[in-house]
Amino acid sequence: MDVRRAAERYPGGDPEAGIDSRHAFSFGPHYDPDNLRFGAVIACNEEWLAPGAGFDEHPHSHTEIVTWVVEGELTHRDSAGNETRVRPGDVQRLSSAAGVRHVERNDGTAPLTFIQMWLAPLEPGGEPSYSIVPGIADSTPYAVPEAGAMLHVRRLTPGERTAVPDAAYVYVHVVRGEVQVAGERLAPGDSARITGAVGLEAVGITAAELLLWEMAP
Repeated sequence: MDVRRAAERYPGGDPEAGIDSRHAFSFGPHYDPDNLRFGAVIACNEEWLAPGAGFDEHPHSHTEIVTWVVEGELTHRDSAGNETRVRPGDVQRLSSAAGVRHVERNDGTAPLTFIQMWLAPLEPGGEPSYSIVPGIADSTPYAVPEAGAMLHVRRLTPGERTAVPDAAYVYVHVVRGEVQVAGERLAPGDSARITGAVGLEAVGITAAELLLWEMAP
């Protein structure tokens, strides 16, 4: 298990424009050949947008983009004609396939915090697609078959235990609260990259919210 702390993330964004980003993987000017991906995950970005701030229209291709809002409301528009508001508890996925353009903004009056995870597809190309699951229930798995991955959302009470999936690769991201995994205490923004996970548990030290990616080899 490889633990990466929130303080180790690469800084990014444009603070003067109300955008603050923290990247868990090699990203943009922060090139690190030893930190390009883990399993299918190629990015796990924590984003903070001030009211009125956002990312203007930009392209993506050959990437499965999954977004989880922590607080606030995210406005999404894309070149396929989708326009939605993403709220805490919603799972949003944009399959960029052969190419799509989109806009992400905070059109609200409160700060916006969200986590965006990029996964490499098993096969490049195809037609772009978009989906959103509003208010996904605790413990409900969300499949991203294009990347051979499954997302598990867990909301733990203090002392509550949850199984870490037995899988070739598991990526654990702590959204809020503190948990313990294999003797390691993880706080908000911390992550664990687990290879060959078998029989592991995550335990809530406090009330906590976790995102766990289960991935095939």
